[in-house]
Amino acid sequence: MLLRNRFLLLLALAGLLAFLSLSLQFFSRWLPVSLQLKTEMQVFPEFPVRLIQVGQGREEGLGAKNRKRIMPEPLTEPPALNPLYEANLYCNTPGAKERSMEGHAPPNLKLLSVQVIIRHGDRYPLYTIPKTKRPDIDCVLEPGRKPSHPHLTDFISHMSKGVDTQMDGTLGSLPRLPNHILCEMGELTQTGVVQHLRNGQLLKEIYLKKHRLLTSAWTAKHLYFESTGKSRTLQSGLALLYSLLPNFDWKKINVKHQWSTIFCSNHCDCPMRNHYLEEEQRRQYNFRVKNSLLEKTYINMAKIVGIPTRQLRASNPIDSLLCNFCHNATFPCTKNGCIDLEHFKVIKTHQLEDEKERYEKQLYFKYALMATHPLLNQTANRMLRIAEGKKDELFALYSAHDVTLSPILSALGLREARFPRFAARLVFELWHDPEKANNHYVRVLYNGEDVTFQTSFCRDQLRSSKRPLCPLKKFCTFVQKDMFSSLNSTSYYDACHQRLF
Repeated sequence: MLLRNRFLLLLALAGLLAFLSLSLQFFSRWLPVSLQLKTEMQVFPEFPVRLIQVGQGREEGLGAKNRKRIMPEPLTEPPALNPLYEANLYCNTPGAKERSMEGHAPPNLKLLSVQVIIRHGDRYPLYTIPKTKRPDIDCVLEPGRKPSHPHLTDFISHMSKGVDTQMDGTLGSLPRLPNHILCEMGELTQTGVVQHLRNGQLLKEIYLKKHRLLTSAWTAKHLYFESTGKSRTLQSGLALLYSLLPNFDWKKINVKHQWSTIFCSNHCDCPMRNHYLEEEQRRQYNFRVKNSLLEKTYINMAKIVGIPTRQLRASNPIDSLLCNFCHNATFPCTKNGCIDLEHFKVIKTHQLEDEKERYEKQLYFKYALMATHPLLNQTANRMLRIAEGKKDELFALYSAHDVTLSPILSALGLREARFPRFAARLVFELWHDPEKANNHYVRVLYNGEDVTFQTSFCRDQLRSSKRPLCPLKKFCTFVQKDMFSSLNSTSYYDACHQRLF
């Protein structure tokens, strides 16, 4: 009897669960689910997402129309190339604590120097889509608005006190904080500031607290800081240094101005570099015109906006749309309709496919070798000086752009490296074995990942050596000699000025 009663109870529970399941399926048909949500859920069918519902515009002071959109936040990497996943990585929205491999080396080694090349943080678009409303992003820093950082309040206060700092060229006339209620074109956003406050804090924990690279008695000679002449790069570098340095002293901060986005300094005369860049741009054009889906998308978007297709294409719409995407703002609408996520996905997918073909054709690689040699040569020479016992410029920071980092990644042979996200960082570490006076080693890290043995100059070292370390000599030989072998030259000057036959 007892067994029979248990069976009936289980049967009743099963029936109740089946009824609830059917009821939920029935009533879900009447719930207000947007078409955009359905589309986005279909994009990530094979890995989990966390859905975030957000409103249009700024967090405070929303307008009368508060159209909601649902943004997917992927938790694991998708099994295949996915434009929305890649776009999320590109945004680099501050979130959970980042894991990094900076500063990891065998315990008997001593860290001698660190050189960091960063891309500026999140910025407002450089282009606008004609006849559409600009993204409503507030660039005035507010510690109470997300994303924020524990150092943000003090950072804002400290940036107004820098009367004693030395800045080259026009850098002294640039604002040290973003300061417009409606961001200006290319202006660093609060997200961008927070991204680099986080970068600085992370590097401080590793390089200063763990390895004591700089002490509280650091002087101006221990630091090297170079920035292009854009406010977003200057402000990004200052944010990183503010979180990094033991005590941020304006009297010890000397900022060098770099007029070139590829940091070629006094070695920018390179006709063959310009030739390969033009060839690469021609490849990009040919690849684009072959993409019929992309062209149809541009035509459709141009009809929505009400402008010729050529004008829409020239406005580089992905730049503006990425701002909407990264800030969870609704895409532009007109009386003819709305630019939507499908448009965005087509353009972003083309970008990713273009990057793949760019690697296969190697034109960009040849451009990259010549474009990056001056900066990489400066990096190698600084390492050699420190390896010889010099104590200057133990920490060097270059605050730059995607067009700075991208060719460096290509020149180093980092085939799997993603296009530089906002606040991307590329780190060169110099290590020394105290037991062997002449043994110095290099580590290369990209966004916290150790990519040393993915570089062309150290790819075989892991298999041929008993110790998983890359000798400094290999990096210097690559910069001073091997970079030119692909160009059938023996020096930078010859590579830049050789004639085409």
